[in-house]
Amino acid sequence: MAQSRLEKIGTIFTRIQGLLRGGAMKAEDKPIWYDVYAAFPPKLEPRFDRPAPTNMPIRNIFYAEDVVRAKLHKQNKPNETISLFDQKRGTQSQQFIQIYEQLRSQGALDDQRIYETALDLLAEQRTQSRVDSPEESLELAISEQLDTGKSTLLSDFQDAGGQQKQQPATPPVSGKAKAKESSVGINIDSLFKD
Repeated sequence: MAQSRLEKIGTIFTRIQGLLRGGAMKAEDKPIWYDVYAAFPPKLEPRFDRPAPTNMPIRNIFYAEDVVRAKLHKQNKPNETISLFDQKRGTQSQQFIQIYEQLRSQGALDDQRIYETALDLLAEQRTQSRVDSPEESLELAISEQLDTGKSTLLSDFQDAGGQQKQQPATPPVSGKAKAKESSVGINIDSLFKD
């Protein structure tokens, strides 16, 4: 009924057509493009085995900064953790490309000198951001609070231990009295009196 699910047999149109004819797909569930494809079929059927045109040149997709980025990753291997949730801060290679392009637009140095200067400026910028980072100052504040919390917890513990030593010892209690004191709620002895 559903014919073959293999993409090599027929096209998507013929497979949907077979599902509709066989009743496996309702008419209201057919895709939006089905009626458009039926009204305006393509000149050549889109099959997997249709040969690709050989005269079409394949363009290389390279950008100007790709060469610089490749050189950066080849020589320096940036080791950073990238947070996909942090949209404000760019990656190290993005920051490097921005610095490199700014230096190149000034036009005073050759490419090698620009590259070295951009590396130095990037290192400076990274150390500056580490010092000024609010996350690190937050972590520092939290660690300070934990240290003070630990010291107050220790002092509270020592105070409680001192108070426990200061309390007078209670006199020893007999076995029946101990059982009555330790039982909470219902006294079992009083339930079974004759």
